[in-house]
Amino acid sequence: MIAFNNFIPLIILRSFHRVDEASFFCKKNIRMKKLTILPIAAELTNSLDYHTLSKLLSNLESHSLEFNNWSESFPYKPEVQFKIGYTQEYLVLQYDVVEEQLRGNYSETNQNVWEDSCVEFFISFDGRKHYYNLEFNLIGTGLIGYGPAEKASRNRLDIATIEQVRTYSLIERNGSDKRWSMIEVIPFAVFQFDDLVELKGKLIHGNFYKCGDHLKQPHFISWNKIENPTPNFHLPEFFGEMVFG
Repeated sequence: MIAFNNFIPLIILRSFHRVDEASFFCKKNIRMKKLTILPIAAELTNSLDYHTLSKLLSNLESHSLEFNNWSESFPYKPEVQFKIGYTQEYLVLQYDVVEEQLRGNYSETNQNVWEDSCVEFFISFDGRKHYYNLEFNLIGTGLIGYGPAEKASRNRLDIATIEQVRTYSLIERNGSDKRWSMIEVIPFAVFQFDDLVELKGKLIHGNFYKCGDHLKQPHFISWNKIENPTPNFHLPEFFGEMVFG
């Protein structure tokens, strides 16, 4: 068992294929998932550790990443649960992962963390027009990007902004049983292109992912279903709905 407390974040860009949202929803009749982001009644100081934070999040609902969207080409599907909550200053995510291989090769911000054991969260505050992609490997190395779905128009946030995110990781190896958990404490200031003064009742969109492009068994799974011929997380038309409770 290894514990890490890191301040590090992330981004990823794969292929892009933009679809008109109105016609897409009409043709596909895809059911979008919904969840409520509940408040956390605690101050998240820098002195907190993984175990204390995990206890603070223990009453939040767990959600599964159930869709293995490209199972014919990539049949392996790790077990992934996540929780999400918020305070006045922070958005907080916890991932719990069980997978056969643990890989954390990248230790510098903005490296290719999606090739490692990686969890990702994409979030849009303006109706899917623009979104942030937050991507972290199991040791807390990450990147954050922002923009529309078109690859040429997306940019990574500066390192100083990315390093405002605090990450706490717990890794367990017990024979063939390999598990890891990560808590991300994300200041709302990171979402610098949006005015987030009043959150309660606000409707936003997003999706949650697990990937590992260079693992022995690559995989690309998601919370909300994606229908695309090849692996691609940068498709905001497949974001689910979230509301701040």
